[in-house]
Amino acid sequence: MLLSFRQQEITEIARRNGRVTVDELVAQFDVTPQTIRKDLNELCERKILTRVHGGAVIASGVTNLGYEQRQILAAEEKGLIGQMCAEQIPNSTSLFINLGTTTEAVARALLHHRDLLVITNNLNVANTLINNPTCEVIIAGGVLRRADRGIIGEATVGFVNQFKVDYAVIGASALDADGSLLDFDYREVRVAQAILDNARHRYLVADKSKLERSAPVRIGHISQVSDFFTDRLTSPELAQVCEQNNVIVHEAQAVRSMT
Repeated sequence: MLLSFRQQEITEIARRNGRVTVDELVAQFDVTPQTIRKDLNELCERKILTRVHGGAVIASGVTNLGYEQRQILAAEEKGLIGQMCAEQIPNSTSLFINLGTTTEAVARALLHHRDLLVITNNLNVANTLINNPTCEVIIAGGVLRRADRGIIGEATVGFVNQFKVDYAVIGASALDADGSLLDFDYREVRVAQAILDNARHRYLVADKSKLERSAPVRIGHISQVSDFFTDRLTSPELAQVCEQNNVIVHEAQAVRSMT
C-alpha cells in the first residue's frame, strides 16, 4: 500500500527532526488527534517510525539518526543535562569526553570551569572548549568520521589507553531497561569502552528518548558508571537496575521543577 500524502509529509518531518509529536502534527495538518494517531500507527506497522510517548521517532535499529537531526532532538533537555553534569565536575581536574550531542552539551557547560585537562575524540567538543582559555584540550588520533567529526578506530583506543583521568563523560545511542548501554558503530564502542576503563569516576549522559530506541552494539552496562544524568528516567525497570547497582540518578526534570 502506498503512503498517503500526509503520511509522506509526516515521514519527511520525522527524518528532518528525528521526532514528531501528535500535537504538532494536529496543528500542522489541521486534523483530529485520532487521524494523526492512525497515520502514526500505520507508519509504525510498516516499520518506518517507532511509537514513543506523545508521538513517534524514525525507526532506527541498525543505523543512527543523522547528526543534524540528533542536534535538534531534545535540544533543551540535553542543555539541562549538560549543565547538571558539569556542576558535578570540579575545577582543576582531568576528564574524557566522547562522542554525542549530549556530551557536547556538557562541554558547552564547562566553558567557565578553570584548569581542566580534557581528552576527547570529538572535534565538536574540542572546538567548543578551545574558547576556555584555562582548559587544555588533547585530541585523540584515529580515523575521522566526517558525519559528526568523531574520531574512532583502533588507533583511538590505543591513544585513550595511555591515560588515567579523574572523570569520564560518555553518551549512548540507546539504553535497554536491563541496563545495557548500546550504540551503532563498533569502532566508536571500542573507544567508549576504553574511556570507561581508564577513568576513576564515570558519568553517563542520555535523555529519555534513548530509552525509546534500540541499537545493535553493546558498550557495556549501566553498573559501570557511578552517575546517570538524564532529563527524566521513565523506565521503572532501569530505575531498579540503577538502585541495585548504586548508580546515582540525576534528573534534570526534577531540578527544573524546583526552580
